[in-house]
Amino acid sequence: MLDLLVPLHGIGGRGDLPVPLWLAIYSAGAAVAVSFFALAAFWSRPRFETTGGTALAWLTRLVDARPVRWLLKLAGLLALGLLIGAAWFGSDSPAESPAPTWLYVWIWVGIIPLSLLLGPIWRLANPLRTIAGLVRRTSYRRLPERIAYWPAVAGLAGFLWLELVYPGASEPLVVAAFVTVYAVLNVAAGIVYGPAWFGIGDTFEVYAEVLARLSPLGRGADGRLVIRNPLAGLAAMPQRSGIVALLCLLLGSTAFDGISRWSAWTSRTAELNHVVVYTGGLTVAVAIVTALFVLAARTTGTADIRPGAVGGAGLPGAFVHSLVPIAIGYAVAHYFSFAMFQGQEGVLLATDPFGRGWDLLGTSGMRIDYAFLGTGVIAGVQIGAIVLGHVLGVVSAHDRAAGLFRRRQLRQAQYPMLAAMVAFTAGGIALVTAS
Repeated sequence: MLDLLVPLHGIGGRGDLPVPLWLAIYSAGAAVAVSFFALAAFWSRPRFETTGGTALAWLTRLVDARPVRWLLKLAGLLALGLLIGAAWFGSDSPAESPAPTWLYVWIWVGIIPLSLLLGPIWRLANPLRTIAGLVRRTSYRRLPERIAYWPAVAGLAGFLWLELVYPGASEPLVVAAFVTVYAVLNVAAGIVYGPAWFGIGDTFEVYAEVLARLSPLGRGADGRLVIRNPLAGLAAMPQRSGIVALLCLLLGSTAFDGISRWSAWTSRTAELNHVVVYTGGLTVAVAIVTALFVLAARTTGTADIRPGAVGGAGLPGAFVHSLVPIAIGYAVAHYFSFAMFQGQEGVLLATDPFGRGWDLLGTSGMRIDYAFLGTGVIAGVQIGAIVLGHVLGVVSAHDRAAGLFRRRQLRQAQYPMLAAMVAFTAGGIALVTAS
């Protein structure tokens, strides 16, 4: 089954929607537009400038207790050890090794619900941070100020290229090599630059932290865990250099993954060099998404902006937090059925992680259950995730605009961003429903 991992990763065509495709696109676009005009009429002041929230003292004491911290660290180390061990020393067949599914489904896709439900928990269990912390130093080299999130962007580009372009991405030894090299580089950087490295350089931790901004569970200014308005946590996301590239890379790569499953794409590229064509396609998809968002943000700036309201990252940085719910909506829509079905394979193959003929979990001989989810449910989740993500994106962008522009210019200033949101919505639905 896992030798088909890469083709399965894109949900691809789903022409059996319960409603016509054109109606789904128009309805979703209309929902985003109506949300915008309703906000413009009744929402004239920013409401998410302060995060606040209700402090959870008991939960803070529990999570910050030394035994719990060490338990999370041990769980992270065990997971990394099993992944690397199964990849290097287990079966070299993608159909028999759990390592590819653990990396591409359990970790990469699983970060989404984990971060949304539990907030910034990834950093507590991050095994790379734990390993680097074992090397005690009295001082660390200072990170260059301009480096910002660019190391994480570079790591994300490499991972997505491996996942979406490289033909042998599901080979256990390829997974082993990637995870090992990635771990060594980040642990070495963590030893040199200290714990601060992982907040800007470890792609998986940075990605988890960005997603956790939309969690109702977060840390207050005093470090205590709080229950908060998720959109307030999102609005407080740092506007550092590289964050626009990170989110546009996520959106563009998801879009390309959908396009690359279209029959029109596969039929026209079958005889061409796979790596070259897919690298070019991924690059173009990311470039289009980036250009559309940056152009919309900068065109929004034709209106008069309140003095001192925009930070050093400019208008794209001011509005970039609105891409987070959109990216989550795209990811849920695109990978939902993949995670539900292929994710089962990670459990089934875990019964014999090293290919020794074991049956540790008693699941030997069992198969993936494809019948527990109907196509109508999958299509509903896909469309619902995209629409909800874009509506939350519109709300977040409007709240930020309310703090940037004067009331008489508020609606007109946002038209470019609204057009981009509608385009993203229609394109997202087309990607997960067309064949």
